[in-house]
Amino acid sequence: MNLKSFTFKGGVSVPGHKELTEKLPLERAKDPTVVTIPLHQHTGAPCEALVKVGDEVKVGQKIGQSNAFVSAPVHSSVSGIVKSITPMAIPTGLTVNCVVVESDGKNELHESVKAPNSLEELSSRQVIDIIREAGITGMGGAGFPTHVKLSPPSGKKIDTIIINGAECEPYITADHRIMVEEPEKVVFGLKAIMKAMEVERGIIAIEENKPDAIEALKAASKEQGSINVTSLKVKYPQGDEKRLIDATLNRQVPSGGLPMDVGAVVCNISTTKAIAEALEAGKPLYERAVTVTGNGIKEPKNLIVKIGTSFKDVIEQCGGFNEGAPGKIIMGGPMMGISQFSIDVPVIKGSGSILILTEEEAKPVEMSPCIKCGKCIEVCPVNLQPLYLSNYSLKGRFDKAEEFHALDCVECGSCSYICPAKRPLVESIRVAKREIVAKRKKAN
Repeated sequence: MNLKSFTFKGGVSVPGHKELTEKLPLERAKDPTVVTIPLHQHTGAPCEALVKVGDEVKVGQKIGQSNAFVSAPVHSSVSGIVKSITPMAIPTGLTVNCVVVESDGKNELHESVKAPNSLEELSSRQVIDIIREAGITGMGGAGFPTHVKLSPPSGKKIDTIIINGAECEPYITADHRIMVEEPEKVVFGLKAIMKAMEVERGIIAIEENKPDAIEALKAASKEQGSINVTSLKVKYPQGDEKRLIDATLNRQVPSGGLPMDVGAVVCNISTTKAIAEALEAGKPLYERAVTVTGNGIKEPKNLIVKIGTSFKDVIEQCGGFNEGAPGKIIMGGPMMGISQFSIDVPVIKGSGSILILTEEEAKPVEMSPCIKCGKCIEVCPVNLQPLYLSNYSLKGRFDKAEEFHALDCVECGSCSYICPAKRPLVESIRVAKREIVAKRKKAN
């Protein structure tokens, strides 16, 4: 296969801090006594509860569903009794209806959790239906329902599936450990995606700072002539799907476009593993790998955590906080993660990491005026002009921000990271994007 040098224009080199957990194997977290399972933890329409207070539920039982195409059902991660269905805060910052289940400790599987026919016996449509019923969403953070991604319009011809093993965000190692410990599931999940989309070419793209993962997946895929494992240069945000397509296929997704516009579909490692488990065992997405890390936690770990487990419970299993109160708690990494105001929020499908920073690390830096050095323009992977976008946003000129393609910003934070004046570039651009989207919705 003739591929280009595996990188993209722009981006930044950031300290990885992977050494805290990259060698620590995945271990199963303690079972929670209570889970809080949000009915809306994905892009698209929220689910309606299929259970009521007092109902008994089992592991893998569907407890929430929507008839909307862009949505994904949710399943119970424990067996037990539904104690309440009430609006609660979740780590994305939203308040949504949640099903609170008190575990009976039995972990009894629901009767619906059973292996489907072999992949060879299934049609592409059946594969997609199984993925949808399993409630699988993008697990790299965006939470886009996977069955939607695998159902492009008839005019879009897909020729390549790319599995995103870059994991370029600092600190996080959950996907790395999956690639090292369960490479066969990653390969099988990719084969299932290729079957679903009737595609003959698959690429597993991994940053070159994970040689053990590269070797494990090469060994697991050596008899799969249609699957290629390739290494990427270590650079942030290499894991952004459009940058990944540029690096591996030398194709540029147009402004406002999607990967399918250039014949590609990108899936995350954890998502691919979940697809494998749904196709092999009929297992819905009710647990996931979570990296718990940072200098503010006593015992960093890579854990398999049940959806709905509170951050508090997960942190306690890692020895609790280091001396004193933490400076900041983030779901995700330091570049694109979401700061938390409470640890009484549940792990959701998109919770790849819980990062705890010390007070010293979280100290705000002093901002100074922009000196128009142009560094933010040099590193922007989308070729935008962050200093102007930010200035228009801070002055409330969202129409001008739209003219400068604010909606193409992927919010990677490279501009804020490199800015010597420590301007709130990505934060203000994010505000502009929200205002532009809100205005468009109002107009429609």
